[in-house]
Amino acid sequence: MIVVRDIAEPDEAAWRRLWAGYIAFYETDVPAPVTGETWRRLLDRSTPIVGRVAERDQQVVGFSICVLHPGTWTTAPICYLEDLFVDPAERGGGIGRALIQDLIDRGRAQGWSRLYWHTHGGNAAARRVYDRFAAADGFVRYRLFLD
Repeated sequence: MIVVRDIAEPDEAAWRRLWAGYIAFYETDVPAPVTGETWRRLLDRSTPIVGRVAERDQQVVGFSICVLHPGTWTTAPICYLEDLFVDPAERGGGIGRALIQDLIDRGRAQGWSRLYWHTHGGNAAARRVYDRFAAADGFVRYRLFLD
């Protein structure tokens, strides 16, 4: 059975292990102070960042991190699913689907106007899961780093 719930302080070691795997998957580096601040924000219910974890057999095996924000085309909050990761040993077992369905259910219950996310074009395994929920919209992302 998969349980999806709010992230909590006792999850720190498991989350950091999964976070390290997520960062490695995307072949990038997130400085330790940024990871520490991300963890702090996940626990701070006053921030617009929402952290959820998925458990199987009482073990944290995946997480989602999203940011709620206002928009100019709606009056209801918009949810950006920024990060989603499942332990490689647990992939194919419904964890990713459960994390996304959890956000859909929360969004409907809390009156969000939409949920959106993106992934690397070559991330075929994740795209197979995502395509079950929505079609890719054809938009191209541009990033300009300001720091």
